[in-house]
Amino acid sequence: MNPASSQKDILEKIELLQEKFKASGQDLSSYLEGLLYSDYLTYWDYINLDVLLSLQQPKTSFKDEKIFIIYHQITELYFKLIIWELEQIAEQEEISAAFFKQRLERVIMYFDHLISSFAVMWKGMEKEQFLKFRMSLLPSSGFQSGQYRIIEILSADTKNLLHIDKRGVVAEEANIQELFYNLYWQQGAIELATGEKTLTLKTFEAKYGKELKDLIENYKSKNIWAKYLSCKDKDEELKNLMQTLDLKANVFWPLAHYKSAVRYLQRDPVDIAATGGTNWQKYLPPRFQKVIFYPELWTDQEKEEWGKGWVVKEIFGEEGGD
Repeated sequence: MNPASSQKDILEKIELLQEKFKASGQDLSSYLEGLLYSDYLTYWDYINLDVLLSLQQPKTSFKDEKIFIIYHQITELYFKLIIWELEQIAEQEEISAAFFKQRLERVIMYFDHLISSFAVMWKGMEKEQFLKFRMSLLPSSGFQSGQYRIIEILSADTKNLLHIDKRGVVAEEANIQELFYNLYWQQGAIELATGEKTLTLKTFEAKYGKELKDLIENYKSKNIWAKYLSCKDKDEELKNLMQTLDLKANVFWPLAHYKSAVRYLQRDPVDIAATGGTNWQKYLPPRFQKVIFYPELWTDQEKEEWGKGWVVKEIFGEEGGD
């Protein structure tokens, strides 16, 4: 680009900036002066790299605990991406199938990364180290991920998140408190011996209870299922993406956890304590909970055999249909 052309381009951009700042009542010259004094942006400053790398603070001297921390932090960042996409779907007034599909494809991509990356947990740590450092972290548990509960609430009608024994029993018009009390994951944090709420659950409710109840109320008419019903140009491709999301969230993701739990905890029932006291053997397998976001999109046989094929193949090493 010759000097004259370059100078003209700069002047045009200054005029555009002048119009922009004038429209908002701001003085362009003040901002240009500030630009003179500001430092160049660096990669490490932009992503707060030094802060990010300082957030891994193991509680024990076991080396593999750092793997455990980093993996869970990465997981929460992916959850944040998923929530960001689900919120965009929910906030669309009149959603098109094209927009809906694009966002769902992103969500599914994030779940694929999460599911495949779980090998970091069951391949990347020594069992002996895990069982020792994990006991020092009680009563914390991955169960306490508030972001994942947000994903569920944004994705489905609350009636489909109730414990399997409460579906059809708790009225659809029940108040938020009753719905919240009967959510399926509440039952996964009940002490096996006493039937009482674990400390894991009590502290989780204290931190996230109000926020989650508010979300149930605020998204009951604009969750992903509600937006699907309102989408005027929905088609078979969109239906297939809804089903894929359902499988990723409610079959493949919990069973990735289950595979890891079996590897580390299966031999001794006493080690259930290493998941914060949660009854993971009843909580994680989809065939027990049968949490299905969109039951209307599946046949009776598919719902009856929910997750069966994956368990047969991955846990028992046999081939079987889904």
